[in-house]
Amino acid sequence: MKVPREEKEMKPKKKEENVTNIEIDDKEDDADDAQEIHSGSDYDDDYNDEDLDEDEGTLTESGSEQSEFSENEEICREQYVFLLNTGFGNEEEQKRIKELLHVETRTGPDDSGNAASVVSWAQDDIHKGVRLKHFKTVSSVEWHRKGDYFSTVMPAGESRAILIHQLSKRLTQRLPFKLHGLPVSSTFHPTRSIFFISTKKNIRVYDLLKQKLIKKLETGLREVSSIAIHPGGDNVIVGSREGKLCWFDMDLSSKPYRVLKCHPKDVTSVAFHRSYPLFASCSDDCTAYVFHGMVYSDLNQNPLIVPLEILRGHASANGRG
Repeated sequence: MKVPREEKEMKPKKKEENVTNIEIDDKEDDADDAQEIHSGSDYDDDYNDEDLDEDEGTLTESGSEQSEFSENEEICREQYVFLLNTGFGNEEEQKRIKELLHVETRTGPDDSGNAASVVSWAQDDIHKGVRLKHFKTVSSVEWHRKGDYFSTVMPAGESRAILIHQLSKRLTQRLPFKLHGLPVSSTFHPTRSIFFISTKKNIRVYDLLKQKLIKKLETGLREVSSIAIHPGGDNVIVGSREGKLCWFDMDLSSKPYRVLKCHPKDVTSVAFHRSYPLFASCSDDCTAYVFHGMVYSDLNQNPLIVPLEILRGHASANGRG
């Protein structure tokens, strides 16, 4: 029986298992009204509780239904993010989606210093969608589980490097806390109001409603490239530029539960399956590794990680897979 969240902290913690650099043998043969948030702080290499701007605005989750926003797709190109209609859904859903992707008046940059001053929302008549222009190059885009919010990362954006946008209201918000180090990517927790920000060295986990840091994951890697959150929300996998893959059990420790050395080149992306106990990593070496990753409801039982398959046959371009 799954242990309720409230009872987890009363259970004894499982014994920490330090296993590093596991070599995988080669195989022949897968809420509602958001207020604008300001943060004028710059990067800082060290964490300090006093650096968090706890007295600023709040970011709440949207109560919109998933089906209303689930047929949108984002495309990122340099400073632009395009929100496009994928064409899926019935006639009624398509009507709502077209209304959602219609911007009546263009919102452009201003000199107020607000988050909206670095992003402009406009109608894109060529692609029949919404176009967001940022003031720096966007490296990644991540959707919130309900489909109304999404985050963008601009590594060169300094204190405005990570922004959170609300599609239904055409709002852009800045994070209510400092960014520590150069951001690489960001992602939302699958079930709670928690936000993950990865820098080159560490992963910081924030509570958006309480506006505070709740955990810092120390990767020990040379440079983080990507992260993914388990559907249960308590486990994280991290890919790196040195071909390593880290598994974190956040209930267990702030250090990796397992470090797997599986790729000879950069890991470009990692992902969990939404319903099956599987996760995968892909690399510039033109391979994708598929793993079995079982997470148990019993806190005394460690996650089970087993390599399953290596997928080959991908082509490379300019040395990248």
